Amino acid sequence: MNIILIAGGPAGELPDFSFFPEALYIGIDSGTLVLLEKGIQPAAAVGDFDSVTFEDYKKIRAALPELERSPSEKDQSDTELGLERAMSHQPVQVILAGVTGGRLDHYMSVLHIMYQYQQKFPATQFVLLNNQNRIRFLSPGTHAVEKDQHFSYVSFYPFAEEVKGLTLSGFKYPVTNETVPFGTTRFVSNELLGHGSVTIHSGHCLMVESSDV
Repeated sequence: MNIILIAGGPAGELPDFSFFPEALYIGIDSGTLVLLEKGIQPAAAVGDFDSVTFEDYKKIRAALPELERSPSEKDQSDTELGLERAMSHQPVQVILAGVTGGRLDHYMSVLHIMYQYQQKFPATQFVLLNNQNRIRFLSPGTHAVEKDQHFSYVSFYPFAEEVKGLTLSGFKYPVTNETVPFGTTRFVSNELLGHGSVTIHSGHCLMVESSDV
């Protein structure tokens, strides 16, 4: 099962929802309103809803009468609450959208939360997605990858620790058993030729697939 979490980021950054016809949607705060405006009935919604008007909150409550509003002052972010709810469905993949626009501190928080959940639930793939980028974490091992016409460029960054033993096969710029230190730009803007693989011996790698438009 695919579960898509929609937060209240700019509408222009959201992916095309038609790519996920069988997905289960969960609204995060004002992202719930985005789903309703697109005619999508969310399976659930989480958050304190401090970013929506009273009238908009009434619309959300009408669609989700069993909604439990979270307190504004809490230890967990709304995104964490959304991830907790998503994992109750034992998903194969969790996609986070509407989280990359606006405040950079929120975006960085989402990356760290996503990393934490990827470590805690290795059988589930966590993906951050907008209309120009797809971001995921790769753990040690070999990962099969396919060229996606929408995402022409593929970049690799170490996250939390140095990545060792990076091998890229099927790429325009293949590498074998390389170390990816912090601060390097050497592994940015590569391109998949078709079928490929990414192998990592140790560390956790952030893989960013991007398009120019």
